[in-house]
Amino acid sequence: MTSVSTSIVESPLDVAAAVAEVASDECGGIGVFVGTVRRSPAGDGTAPVEALEYEVHPSLAEERLRQVAERAAERWDIHAVVVRHRSGRCATGEPTVVIACAAPHRADALDACRWIIDEIKRDVPIWKKEIYADGSSWVGVGS
Repeated sequence: MTSVSTSIVESPLDVAAAVAEVASDECGGIGVFVGTVRRSPAGDGTAPVEALEYEVHPSLAEERLRQVAERAAERWDIHAVVVRHRSGRCATGEPTVVIACAAPHRADALDACRWIIDEIKRDVPIWKKEIYADGSSWVGVGS
């Protein structure tokens, strides 16, 4: 049985703790994805991004996040998966999501990580606003 742990938190993410949580001497690979706030130009190319602000659907987001992780556990031979996603304001360079998957072989761990982040972007009700020095704008689904 796969160990699945998911959460949406307002506090900074601990990437090393997520990796340690899935580590096992039965697994030969740990796939990790860490999404961070990048300083990129606004959609109109003017001001750089200074922060991201995440809003989360209060009842559905946690449930859907867990469902995504459980579907990955059914689809790939992974022994443990941890998914943590931020809510609230995140500064440039700060981790906003961490996914760690441990599997006997690297391909399953890496494939599951990629699929999980794609599904989160597609299916979990978490919305992102880019904050600039001169304003802000909501970013579309899948970004």
